[in-house]
Amino acid sequence: MVFRTLKKEVFNLLNCEDFADILPRFSHMPAKQVINPLFSFLYHTDDVVRWHAVSAMGFVTAELAEKDMESARIIMRRLIWNLNDESGGIGWGSPEAMGDILARSPLLSREFAKILVSYSLPHGNFLEHEVLQRGLLWGLYRLSESDPLITQDATPHVRAFLSSKDPYHLGLAASYAGCVKDVDAIGSIEQLTGIQTIISYYTNLRVRPATISELAHAALAAMH
Repeated sequence: MVFRTLKKEVFNLLNCEDFADILPRFSHMPAKQVINPLFSFLYHTDDVVRWHAVSAMGFVTAELAEKDMESARIIMRRLIWNLNDESGGIGWGSPEAMGDILARSPLLSREFAKILVSYSLPHGNFLEHEVLQRGLLWGLYRLSESDPLITQDATPHVRAFLSSKDPYHLGLAASYAGCVKDVDAIGSIEQLTGIQTIISYYTNLRVRPATISELAHAALAAMH
């Protein structure tokens, strides 16, 4: 399939609101060919397209890992390289895509989860960029949905984001803490319950508005 034609077809799929019904259709597309368009859409300015690209990349790569592990590893290495200073890029969407892939693939998670966690560690590969940190927090939360224990080394460092000035850090760190049941974060999360700032929040394949207060209450409820 010609790349331009494939890219247009992928875009049309990503741009659908009812993405839960659309996602399985990626199974019928050539995985090694569809990955490049998906990489490009991680940079898209439209939230729906960008987030659906994250989920589609997770879906396609996890399926690929079942059939061709080395090709799936290459995709993971590309995402990691995008977050490397030497790549010359910023790495938009890479932590989110890593989190979604690893949440869907225990095979890849066993090899690469520690690398995703390392981006939160001050003594590791800590991501300095504020927007990349948002992506990392979401990626860690997404991975923790499938295995709350696998990200435990990140937990005290994610807790630090609960005092951030960035509302996305607050909401996503609270969601993560609720998912892993970080009881040491309860006091900090309780202080967020009065914040009515709205962020764009991606969950269950949908982008929706959510207040920091709503996410904080949900996190506290998850712990109990």
